[in-house]
Amino acid sequence: MWNKHTQKLQNCLSSIEVDGAKCAASNCDQAFSLWKNLTEELREQGKIIYLIGNGASASMASHFSADLAKNAHVHTQVFTDLALITALANDISYDQVFVEPLKRRLTPNDMLVAISSSGNSPNVLNACRFAAETGATVVTLSAMSAENTLRTLGDINFWLPAETYGMAETGHACILHYWMDSVSVPPA
Repeated sequence: MWNKHTQKLQNCLSSIEVDGAKCAASNCDQAFSLWKNLTEELREQGKIIYLIGNGASASMASHFSADLAKNAHVHTQVFTDLALITALANDISYDQVFVEPLKRRLTPNDMLVAISSSGNSPNVLNACRFAAETGATVVTLSAMSAENTLRTLGDINFWLPAETYGMAETGHACILHYWMDSVSVPPA
């Protein structure tokens, strides 16, 4: 069973598709190289990487925000504060919980990394649209349906043909770790 499961994960990761405004139908190596270069430029300019997601994707956003700050020496931010999320959801709308804080912080030189297994979460989609309108770099990670909306909104869109949330989340963690490892600064 374990070997069959890990083989399915390998097949899923080997079948990743990447496209977007800055990398039309490119291969993974080209997309990761572009993402690395954009991240390094952002670090040199002292700009911010915002990471968003719901559920397990929110946990990944928080985890990688901390790891990027620690290992890649970039300024990162997530919107996982329970008081902020519930206030925005109650007073404005849950589909605006990421857009509202981004309105006050996001600049054209920043980056938004959006993680969504389904690729159809309204709050994530709205944030990506807002970030694109602002001129920020948008990187998306999605899975499940090949027709999900998120994979059409970024400058770089990573899509996994995962059939389950577990496979999608594991694959997204692999993508995020690979990116982080590529931009990490060696210890002094």
